[in-house]
Amino acid sequence: MDTIEILTQKAICLLERLIATPSVSRDEYAVSVIIEEALAQYGYKCERIMNNVLCYGHNYSSDKPTILLNSHMDTVKPVQGWTYDPFTPLWKDGKLYGLGSNDAGASLVSLLYSFVYLDSKPQAYNLVFLATAEEEVTGANGAKLAKDSLPKIDLAIIGEPTGLNPGIAERGLLVLDVEVSGKSGHAARNEGINALYRAVDAISWFRTYRYEKESPMLGPVKMTVTIINSGTQHNVVPDKCTFTVDIRFNELYSNREIFDIVCKSLPEWCSVKARSFDHHSSCVSGDCAAVKRCVELGLEPYGSPTMSDQSAFNMNSFKIGPGMSERSHTANEYICMEELEKGVQTYVNILDGLSI
Repeated sequence: MDTIEILTQKAICLLERLIATPSVSRDEYAVSVIIEEALAQYGYKCERIMNNVLCYGHNYSSDKPTILLNSHMDTVKPVQGWTYDPFTPLWKDGKLYGLGSNDAGASLVSLLYSFVYLDSKPQAYNLVFLATAEEEVTGANGAKLAKDSLPKIDLAIIGEPTGLNPGIAERGLLVLDVEVSGKSGHAARNEGINALYRAVDAISWFRTYRYEKESPMLGPVKMTVTIINSGTQHNVVPDKCTFTVDIRFNELYSNREIFDIVCKSLPEWCSVKARSFDHHSSCVSGDCAAVKRCVELGLEPYGSPTMSDQSAFNMNSFKIGPGMSERSHTANEYICMEELEKGVQTYVNILDGLSI
């Protein structure tokens, strides 16, 4: 079996190939083939779920608990400001530049070769590896689709750039479209019921309302009105106003609970629709064996404000990986060589010989 050092070098070479293969969300087929080929070199036969790649460990047994290793293959579109070719891997001053190098290519390749290494040894658990599509657009054909093909998962490790510290709590997302009704009239005669004025009152509630339960890891629920539309012309009192609310909630609430609180708090002239109830908040217990192992290794648990495939899986999970979240979706995205060198080794240190 290859050593961790050899597997790390293979991970770096694989990351260079992934960068050179465009994989913007919903266009991941080419990189999915590369992932399959990398696993096939170790005798693994993968299952394809559209562009998602699922692989069971050689020693899988229904009698053992199962750990899922997951990261995503897709990237955002290149933003303005790149001074390098985003699809040409470039080493400079100990950094590998390229689109997806940090988010989440480094985590993906490190998890893949950690899977290979860990599965080559007897473990008290099963290993399942899943490379997902459409994470960056929370698409229907990514984790939301692939999760239905998974066996029972007892713990999931989600590969995301976290500075190799475990993000043991993650905010959920609820996007609401609110329609406020009024009554049209002539603006010169001050007729009608101004839906825009009513909307201002409703928006004020979103701005000032405070949810009772505050999370030690994630803090309070955050609600932000981000889009508003109303009116047809200057002399007509608007009879409709719509606005959109972005809600990031902690693990102490479900998205349904948040939705119910909003609906009960707004007046009857407000109609509220949720775009999705798929993006859950999460928090894994500090008593989790893998989290305890992280702490023993000197890694610091924290609560993450950003979303990942955790929200779609809705299972016992935490995210951890090489790289830093603040580099994601930026021009000249990069991963440091020293971060890559720690990737496989850190995952192995956390999981090798673990009892869950």
